[in-house]
Amino acid sequence: MATVAKAAPQPIPRIAPREDLNPYRIAQIQFDIAAEYLKLDPGLRQILRTPKRILEVSVPTKMDNGQIKVFTGFRVQHNIARGPAKGGIRYHPAVTLDEVKALATWMTWKTATVNIPFGGGKGGVICDPKRMSKPELERMTRRFASEIFPIIGPDQDIPAPDVYTDSQTMAWIMDTYSMTKGRTSLGVVTGKPISIGGSEGRHEATARGCLVAVEEACKVKKMSLRGATVAIQGFGNAGSIAARLFAEKKARVVAISDSRGGVFNSRGIDPMKAARYKERSGTVVGMPGTSRISNDDLLTMKCDILIPAALENVITLNNADQIKAKIVAEAANGPTTPHADEVLARKGVTMIPDILANAGGVTVSYFEWVQDLQSFFWSEGEVNAKLELVMRRAFHEVHETARKHRTHMRTGAYVLAVGRVADATLVRGLFP
Repeated sequence: MATVAKAAPQPIPRIAPREDLNPYRIAQIQFDIAAEYLKLDPGLRQILRTPKRILEVSVPTKMDNGQIKVFTGFRVQHNIARGPAKGGIRYHPAVTLDEVKALATWMTWKTATVNIPFGGGKGGVICDPKRMSKPELERMTRRFASEIFPIIGPDQDIPAPDVYTDSQTMAWIMDTYSMTKGRTSLGVVTGKPISIGGSEGRHEATARGCLVAVEEACKVKKMSLRGATVAIQGFGNAGSIAARLFAEKKARVVAISDSRGGVFNSRGIDPMKAARYKERSGTVVGMPGTSRISNDDLLTMKCDILIPAALENVITLNNADQIKAKIVAEAANGPTTPHADEVLARKGVTMIPDILANAGGVTVSYFEWVQDLQSFFWSEGEVNAKLELVMRRAFHEVHETARKHRTHMRTGAYVLAVGRVADATLVRGLFP
């Protein structure tokens, strides 16, 4: 009598019955699932799930009206077993310490997923940059840089842009750090302007890396990117550039959105016209030739490729079963909850997790750091070619790990990344 081979037992995710939307607890759940697959020692698990260093600072800033306002800022270094901490700085009124801890944790796994020699860090300031003038932002940024000065540096912790920060923000941090050191230090931040050691290709890197990951996913699913319908939630740096790059590949961008709402056109939206309209109006809503839709409607609309490129927790138990996309590529950090992951996996949706899909940014940040340390700079073509090699290799390593463990892509990425950091930690040992 023939016997039927039994599938390997699946580790049971330690998820609370009610969905927890705290980003740090979500990050820990994702780690715990991978740790179960890897059968990590309890002591090693404690090391890897605990941030190495947390710094909270007050940031007194003189406002344009002459008054002093004190902002709160954070810098978290989650793990440096594989190299200096690496991660962005975000300015947002909703920044919390748990959010920054989660983002630092995700950076540890992201750098390990694409196998670059960094650890994970993140920073943030609780502020509303939309209500601040450029001089106020400069004074706040410089004071924040001086407060976190003791723990950042080219061989310690290397900040980069994130939500509502940009190359100008990085230039101010680099200048503040350099003036304090008494010498120019190009490698203290990445995402800088080209004129002071920035890298060609860095501005487009997150979106370009996402495009490469989606191209590889299309090959796996045996579907064509040409003519595929794409919906993008979030029309900031990553989202707007992704729209243009996908359109250049002859995909059809049918919906885009920002914080005020979204727009839809089944025949396609011209990303360049959308970018110009948003620059004039401050939003894509109202763009001629489009119909208005909500951000929620965009997420659940019928499309081939969905790209969440905004903030955390937009795909949850509330809407996961309504997702109709064949591929979800997370250009944002943490847009999908663990419960939603399971729902999407059951539906057959290919999820390209954030620690892979948006790793193009940190990959080219690594290239920028290398160029700064060598004082030898590459052309945009060289940068893009190197980025494509890293992203394609990482995609297939994640896909193979997921296939080997009979799980979905996020857990595959975590098993790969956590395994690499665990190996580095064990080889280094504990001091003293």
